[in-house]
Amino acid sequence: MSAILKQPALRFRPMQDTDLDEIIAIERRCYRYPWTRLIFNDCLRVGYCCWVCERLGVIEGYGVTSVAAGESHLLNLCVRPDSQQQGIGRKLLLHLISLARRQNAEMMFLEVRPTNLAARALYESMGFNELGSRRDYYPADLGREDALILGRVL
Repeated sequence: MSAILKQPALRFRPMQDTDLDEIIAIERRCYRYPWTRLIFNDCLRVGYCCWVCERLGVIEGYGVTSVAAGESHLLNLCVRPDSQQQGIGRKLLLHLISLARRQNAEMMFLEVRPTNLAARALYESMGFNELGSRRDYYPADLGREDALILGRVL
């Protein structure tokens, strides 16, 4: 009989400037067209809801949302490649939804690439529904790619 190894607990905390080297490295491993340091700096500077999920001091994932006028917009949600498929993205999204509710948001919106099947499956399993699309939203190898707009009531 083998013992089941229990993973150390995940911890959520606000993103800090000192996290950006690690976040940029994760971003570059996960996306063909990653966010830049300037984008993350701007999100921190303007006071967006920027959080990391870490285990034993290692950032496992991060998320960025904006909240205004009763709405929250998920701008970025990412889990390091070697930690994917462990429920971290779901836990991080639940945390961001909880924070948006505390700021009196009634809806959360996001954009997702139609080709990002793993992200779409997560969002749909969390109650997000397709509301429309944004033409030529994302950079792509052969020009631009449309985005699906998803939303859910909080």
